[in-house]
Amino acid sequence: MAAQVLPFAAKAGARSFVPGRSASLSSQIVSDIRDALFAKVFAPGDFLGTENDIAQRYGVSRIVARDALRTLEALGIAEIKMGKGGGARVARGNPNLFAEALAVQLDLIGVTANEIMDAQRAIECLAAELAAEHATDEDFQKLRELLADAENSIGNAERFTQLGAAFHLAVAEASHNRVLVVQLVSLQHVSWPRRNPTLTPKVAHHIVDVHRELLALIEMRDGAGARKLMDDHVKMIRARRVTEDAKGKHMSSKHTGVDCC
Repeated sequence: MAAQVLPFAAKAGARSFVPGRSASLSSQIVSDIRDALFAKVFAPGDFLGTENDIAQRYGVSRIVARDALRTLEALGIAEIKMGKGGGARVARGNPNLFAEALAVQLDLIGVTANEIMDAQRAIECLAAELAAEHATDEDFQKLRELLADAENSIGNAERFTQLGAAFHLAVAEASHNRVLVVQLVSLQHVSWPRRNPTLTPKVAHHIVDVHRELLALIEMRDGAGARKLMDDHVKMIRARRVTEDAKGKHMSSKHTGVDCC
């Protein structure tokens, strides 16, 4: 049986198309389908149609329809299957795709360490508070295991740094707020180094102590306490990241002979 094509243009009150360049027509199709998605006309997996279906529905050429479908695929809105029985369907959600794409864009526009860490502070403080309210036994166990692994990895700077990022992400996951998790994943791509260049055993022990205290507050369901401690902790991380970023730029300018932003 052929897949049913949803009459989304009618349901969503599709706009009247204005004849013009192919790129403009393609953009109108993309906007129409995106608006229908936000209007809850679609559910993941719904069939949008083939290239021919899209072309006929909007009265455009197959080239325009193809361009629109490629854009929808790049935006993560559509999944396209080629060949017999193929066509475009509404994509299944993939938050990691969004997180990585956002991280790339943030890096490309040259966001500063200050901007990243200020945003991270806002996200992580709320996540810690919500974790104290919503964390499950499984969340507690994961946090305990990450804490134990970090304590046993104090002599391995790269491993310890990675475990630190994982602990912070696990706190966000314990909030059970997927929006916060995706945003933190994105920021960590940009802000969290693979190996902390200024990490010392003394600093590592301090981090473990803070994480242990934070876990205790979450387990006690002390949302205000967890939020306050996370705020102090991220402010400390912010100071280190900003200093490291400034040092990195200074070293780069010494090598190139240019004081560059």
